[in-house]
Amino acid sequence: MRLSGWGRYPVTDCKLLRPRNERDIVVALEKGPVIARGMGRSYGDSALNPDGTLDMTSFSRMLAFDPENGQLTVEAGVVLGDVVEVFMPRGWFPPVTPGTKYVTIGGMIAADVHGKNHHKQGSFGNFVDWLDLLGPDGEVRRCSRRENSELFAWTIGGMGLTGVILRAAFRLQRIESGWIRQRTVVAPRLTDAMAAFDAADDWTYSVAWIDCLASGERMGRSVLMLGEHAGLPDLDPTRRRAPFETPARRRLQVPLDAPAWALNTWTVRAFNALYYASGRRRQEFSLVDCDSYFYPLDAVLGWNRLYGRRGFAQFQCVLPLEASKDGLSQLLKTISAAGQGSFLAVLKRLGAQDGRFSFPMKGYTLALDVPINRTALRLLSELDRVAVDHGGRFYLAKDARMTKETFGRSEPRAASFRAMRAERSVESRFRSVQSERLGL
Repeated sequence: MRLSGWGRYPVTDCKLLRPRNERDIVVALEKGPVIARGMGRSYGDSALNPDGTLDMTSFSRMLAFDPENGQLTVEAGVVLGDVVEVFMPRGWFPPVTPGTKYVTIGGMIAADVHGKNHHKQGSFGNFVDWLDLLGPDGEVRRCSRRENSELFAWTIGGMGLTGVILRAAFRLQRIESGWIRQRTVVAPRLTDAMAAFDAADDWTYSVAWIDCLASGERMGRSVLMLGEHAGLPDLDPTRRRAPFETPARRRLQVPLDAPAWALNTWTVRAFNALYYASGRRRQEFSLVDCDSYFYPLDAVLGWNRLYGRRGFAQFQCVLPLEASKDGLSQLLKTISAAGQGSFLAVLKRLGAQDGRFSFPMKGYTLALDVPINRTALRLLSELDRVAVDHGGRFYLAKDARMTKETFGRSEPRAASFRAMRAERSVESRFRSVQSERLGL
């Protein structure tokens, strides 16, 4: 089957396997190297293997829940959206969530996803209590901070390259409603946006849309959306009677691939101007439902088709805090000069992270999408260079085209990761197109 990630680039001929139980996975391992795949929402080739791609979506049972501490035990193929649907009406919510709920728990662990609250609460791995990992010998090992702790640490953020995650237990957080108390802050330039992030450090959630094509005095103009889970006192009497009832979202469907000419410098500039203007017209404080705050793009089914038949690539780097101002300025100047902006550029402030192979570090992360064409690929290579020159590194869940050389310059932990894989004899059993491309 021809498979791709969410960016629809690259497309790879893969032997797709649909295991129904652990024995099926063991049999697949005996025949050659494999990689686990969930909902296919990693953007590039991290969940693709031509010899054996394991579709883990049949492992979709919720197994146990402890209402005392919020610990939920699930199979790895359970979808985050199902967790939200079942537990939010009961007053529980994921402690960390990415920008889509169409991801599996196993995938969230493998990528060690981060959310809008990383500066306060860190990545998803911080809330994983244990996981069951099927290794190259077909044995299942319980891994936690006390048991098989080294393997546990490498698996969180290890992109599926330490084994197949079968089950996991993680903790949900208590909430009082399905609403977010949002504050909107308009920042006319990059320095204002960074100052607004600094001033909003006490807010649990923070994220900014950023205009990547604006230049001069307007460079880096942004709209920040700060958020807190709304408590009952934040709701009006009507909402307070049913605090978890939120309006049904109207879902749009992208029926076909957009033509290549539809996404260009002029359409992106026009969209960015309109979005910035709409941000200036918003009320400073408002109540928004959780879906609208955390998962705005999930309302547009198949939105990846907006980038056309060739697909798109996402660039996401994180820059250390001390280099962020200069690094972000250089990235934005490079993007603006190339005229290859993005509708979906996002800026976030991240906190410290101790993960063995996790993406975040204390600093700023910039993410943007560009349609696949020669100009865009040249731009992405130039952005790689700028990020590396400023001490940055790259999010493997979003990567589709980074070179082995760039990865080696940006990721000093790669040698230890390779050594761990060799020592545990997993390099011959768990591979992806990405791991081969990056030399992992």
